[in-house]
Amino acid sequence: MARAIAVIGAGYGDEGKGLATDWLAAARPDTLVVRANGGAQAGHTVQCADGRRHVFGHIGSGAFVGAPTFLSRFFVVNPLLYLRERAALRALGVVPEVWVDGACAVSTPWDMWMNQMLEAARGAARHGSCGVGFGETLERHERDAAYRLQVSDLLDPRRLRERLQAIRRDWLPLRLGELSLALPPALAADALIERFAGDCAQFLDHVRLGDVERLRSAGRVVFEGAQGLRLDMDRGDWPHVTRSHTGLRNVVTLVREAGIDALDVLYASRAYVTRHGAGPLAHELSAPPYAGIDDPTNRPNAWQGSLRFAWLDADRLCADIAADLSDAGPLPLRPQLLLSCLDQCPPRLRYWCDGRPCEAGVGTLLDELRSRLGLHALYGSYGPTRATLQRLDGALARAA
Repeated sequence: MARAIAVIGAGYGDEGKGLATDWLAAARPDTLVVRANGGAQAGHTVQCADGRRHVFGHIGSGAFVGAPTFLSRFFVVNPLLYLRERAALRALGVVPEVWVDGACAVSTPWDMWMNQMLEAARGAARHGSCGVGFGETLERHERDAAYRLQVSDLLDPRRLRERLQAIRRDWLPLRLGELSLALPPALAADALIERFAGDCAQFLDHVRLGDVERLRSAGRVVFEGAQGLRLDMDRGDWPHVTRSHTGLRNVVTLVREAGIDALDVLYASRAYVTRHGAGPLAHELSAPPYAGIDDPTNRPNAWQGSLRFAWLDADRLCADIAADLSDAGPLPLRPQLLLSCLDQCPPRLRYWCDGRPCEAGVGTLLDELRSRLGLHALYGSYGPTRATLQRLDGALARAA
């Protein structure tokens, strides 16, 4: 395959990755959307012109236009939440085609509960967890192979139950002791194992197993990243990060394995910064930066609180993207940038550049970013649907 494209969030998430993936998938009917990091904690919003709207977690954001999804081995599967999402999509008239690598880690109800209790116990020192068990799943998966549960284990009901019993018998007391938690009786019951085994069986009924060879048979591959560069486990502000590589690192591994020759990288950012959850936020504001901002997806919730806002920092944005591009090694790249939610911004933007506050039109900001990063193309979105996404190069960008 000659070339693929990756959609990478350049901030803390919520930058428009779902919109970009939907737009790319709609342009090519032979698109395969690949999830290369994260899990059910993703929240990628796609809104259709006919009013249908969905926030994607497990399933790729190209599902509305029929693009199949491949969950790579870097993805963490949550059968319970997958089944809920699939039911929600079916109610919208969408029956998603989903392929999954047998090496994907699997979240259990115990992982979800421990994640929630641990985050709640942190109080004002919360890390910003979504409470879906992602971090605890990887803690168990990476700590000891005896407690590892992956999709391939779900194929054998007896092996699945034996592994769940081992997790309950041996892993839970160990981990609960470390976290100073006590397991509620309902979570210790055999009935929980049986319910979860049933969820796993239903999950298998609705997916197909595959590996990286699935990428070779696709006409075009779109890697849909989750979270953003500022939440990367190695480059973000520890401990307020996600437990995955949110940029190109996993993508490049899969690209090489699939024999893909080159990669376009579409970095997504709003024209301001948002963060949903705890952690540092440079140039933070006490209110949304512009009066027209509306975000129906990121409503206040018990785990992440209210959406936070800040001015965009062009210096940090460029440094983060440049660092991520360096992970590609000799792989030929064409970096691109999408500025989303421009319809909610005034003609002149406020942002930081060269260590000081600036105010200028979007074209001036884009010219600065293009000059620093050698961007191949610039895009902007002016609404929630794919029809509002347009290229902003040359005179169009200067006039925008």
